[in-house]
Amino acid sequence: MKKLHKISCLLLLLIIPTFLISCETNDEPVEKETYMMGTIMNFKIYGKNAGTATALVLKRISNIESKMSVNIKTSEISKLNAKAGISGQKLSEDTYSVIEKSVQYSKLTGGALDATIEPIVGLWGIGTDKERLPSKTEIDDKLKLVNYKDIVLDKKNSTVKLKRTNQAIDLGAIAKGYTADEVKKVLLNNKISSAIINLGGNVYAIGKNAKGKDWNVGIQNPLSTRGEYLGTISVTDKSIVTSGNYERFFIKDGIRYHHIFDPKTGYPAQQSLISTTIVSDKSVDGDALSTSTYIMGLDKGLKLVESIKGVEAIFVTKDKKVYVTPGLKDNFKLTSKGFTYEKGR
Repeated sequence: MKKLHKISCLLLLLIIPTFLISCETNDEPVEKETYMMGTIMNFKIYGKNAGTATALVLKRISNIESKMSVNIKTSEISKLNAKAGISGQKLSEDTYSVIEKSVQYSKLTGGALDATIEPIVGLWGIGTDKERLPSKTEIDDKLKLVNYKDIVLDKKNSTVKLKRTNQAIDLGAIAKGYTADEVKKVLLNNKISSAIINLGGNVYAIGKNAKGKDWNVGIQNPLSTRGEYLGTISVTDKSIVTSGNYERFFIKDGIRYHHIFDPKTGYPAQQSLISTTIVSDKSVDGDALSTSTYIMGLDKGLKLVESIKGVEAIFVTKDKKVYVTPGLKDNFKLTSKGFTYEKGR
């Protein structure tokens, strides 16, 4: 993309935390863990409306998943993919806006982000019981179907069409970010001013923590087991999204094949990066950028992030070097041994 340990500073790891449901009071948060959108999600919500807000959050996530999941045959995405090369599909405002945003990022990243990657994703099957190493012939064949320029947007009629038969859209690189932003809207609409949410690696820190301080968020160490962090940052009202090759992968003949595919090659991205973390106001931006910068590599990724106002990044390379953009240099604290903090570039 991507266990909450009760330690002094409420450290929140960018991994899957473990929450317990607690009673709702003005002081104690409502804590909830659930499995949706193919991942474990966790919520820690403060306030007298926390219980009601939590229920509404789960309903909103379920609604988005029912529209955008390629694994649900009745979803809008599945219907759109089934009509590829034939006709367009009228979409809800949710699905249309996410596809439109994906196309915008495809243009911005030179195709590093490409929602039409689904034929490649399905071919490899990473993260499923059908994962395998395809032949180069198979990959080259499917790669012909990958081209975001074949996504035809009709904003006036909220319709999207894929130009060629067998093309398919997968919004896995951006949908959770959009969902996190929608969760934030639900919470604010229910007068929740303090919460921390984790949608399987997409973290959003809303307001201050229970002590009135910034949330202290831990960044997963990409070379260690879940729960061991690379360093920490302190944030308020920010999205933190991490992508890495440690999330979903398989190993064959000593080679690790992960789930972040390069749309230009059809293979897992093989640049120098092993982890990218994006800090932004909107999670949809963080989601799109964490994936695309991982594919683009260190130099291009840093250049892109530094060109976007209000977006910061933490990049980790194969040789254990950590690079941060200027806005995080006084915030990020490297705590894991064996890594080198590169302050200049």
